[in-house]
Amino acid sequence: MSLLPRLSWTQASAARLERHALAEPAADATPAQVASRICGAHAQVMSAAEWSIGQRLAGSTRADVQSALWADRSLVKTFGPRGTVHLLPAAELPRWTGALSALPQNTSGPASTYLTPDQAESVLEAIGLALAAADLTVHELGEAVLSHCGSWAGDEVIPAFTGMWPRWRQAVKLAGARGVLCFGPDRGRNVTFTSPRRWLPGFEPEAGAPALEWLVSQYLTSYGPATVDGLARWLAVPRPVAADLLAERGGARQRVELAGVAAWWPAGLPLPSGEPRGVRLLPYFDAYVIGGQPRGLLFPGLAAERALVGGRPSGGAGTKPVLLVDGVVAGLWHQRRAGRARSITVEPFGDLTASQHRELKDQAERLGEFYGCAVGLTLGPVAARSHL
Repeated sequence: MSLLPRLSWTQASAARLERHALAEPAADATPAQVASRICGAHAQVMSAAEWSIGQRLAGSTRADVQSALWADRSLVKTFGPRGTVHLLPAAELPRWTGALSALPQNTSGPASTYLTPDQAESVLEAIGLALAAADLTVHELGEAVLSHCGSWAGDEVIPAFTGMWPRWRQAVKLAGARGVLCFGPDRGRNVTFTSPRRWLPGFEPEAGAPALEWLVSQYLTSYGPATVDGLARWLAVPRPVAADLLAERGGARQRVELAGVAAWWPAGLPLPSGEPRGVRLLPYFDAYVIGGQPRGLLFPGLAAERALVGGRPSGGAGTKPVLLVDGVVAGLWHQRRAGRARSITVEPFGDLTASQHRELKDQAERLGEFYGCAVGLTLGPVAARSHL
């Protein structure tokens, strides 16, 4: 018989909803503080990242998030966990880069495409030198890298969405993890990169070990109770690495049992009580579903078939906008724009109560408030395409 404190899935969901400001939007917070609470907002789709933060922040608008990113620079757009694009709090970037640069790097793929360690360092040096002087588009940065490193950096060996990318491009995510680059303001339709040291004066990555300890604590507070497998998936690291990161260090965390499985919880944080409540429209790649585990409980039954890659609990999450009801995925939704107006179609996977219908209507109105437009709401089938 287990002697570990037992937490139910209901308790875990209630704790995560509260931490993510999805039980109740934060009233006195900033976009950066919301991003901190969820360990960064995924920004593969920029409008989705904006809504991820906006719906957690009472009364906010899209302009508030954009201002935090490009005007006061309290948010920074860069490569976060798993090398995916995130909006992170600028004040936490030293810790993020210290932690991410200390993790083992993924070198999967044909050997002919690899950057050797020396080549990678040469590309990182070239990127740092080029961005120290100016914000650059990908094309401009590539020219600077080839000028510094030589023609080998331009060998087109990396399969991309259209055609092939040059060899040096595989170091871009590493440059983000090391704090050598982050995203700058778009130049027309072109993405630019900038130097965090110019963008955020005084920036320096922190030491790896304490930064990693901080990041694991942040993750547990946002997504706990968490398992070794959950952390390994969130960081995209081998399971033994995740197990070592979760090992007890000075009593910072405690072992618990979540739905019959051993998990970890921040020591000193009260064990959750209460019931998960609320109806929310989560966009593409929302952090709640990306980091939430176990997937089989977060995406029950039809939700796994319709909303996860491959239609199974082991599949990737976040590729479709989802309806969240009382902490679990309970439907799909999509939106269309027509001029300044938007129309939302929601497909619940089961019946909604009268109060849940009212909450869904409130969510649609909140989205309209956030974007400053009229919103129409319809219930019906949704053929949401995966955003991969």
